[in-house]
Amino acid sequence: MTSIPFRIGEGHDTHRLEAGRPLILGGIEVPHEKGAVGHSDADVLLHSVTDALLGAIAAGDIGELFPDTAEENRGRNSAEFVSAALQEVTRAGWQIANLDCTIFAQQPKLSPFKQLIRQNLARLLEVSVDQVNVKAKTGERVGPIGREEAVGASASVLLVR
Repeated sequence: MTSIPFRIGEGHDTHRLEAGRPLILGGIEVPHEKGAVGHSDADVLLHSVTDALLGAIAAGDIGELFPDTAEENRGRNSAEFVSAALQEVTRAGWQIANLDCTIFAQQPKLSPFKQLIRQNLARLLEVSVDQVNVKAKTGERVGPIGREEAVGASASVLLVR
């Protein structure tokens, strides 16, 4: 079997929103009256990036590496999940070519934060900013995201040997 010189991974996450909690997206705290609920810091973007990295190397998912039943993961900074997944990617002989992500949130408007999030993702992934793209979409007032009940994110990563 011939070794293919690239791999693609995809990740997705959704968390419900609750008043009085911090909203953390891509490791950046975004001012908003609601924040995501989860066992860790509930950063849907970093969770989806973690799953994309793990998926690209066929190494399972975030729940296998960091179960939400484990007390040591309560309130944990999701940047640690990304770092662990990146170590697995590197250990398997791969490097990131690019990352493309989308955050799904009706509110707040994320345009003022996209560049900061992009820069933080590049720092966490040890790549240049031009290898990372961050988009934001609303739910068009449809479904849990559109009704501001939830926030979601998706991420796609291309790895090369």
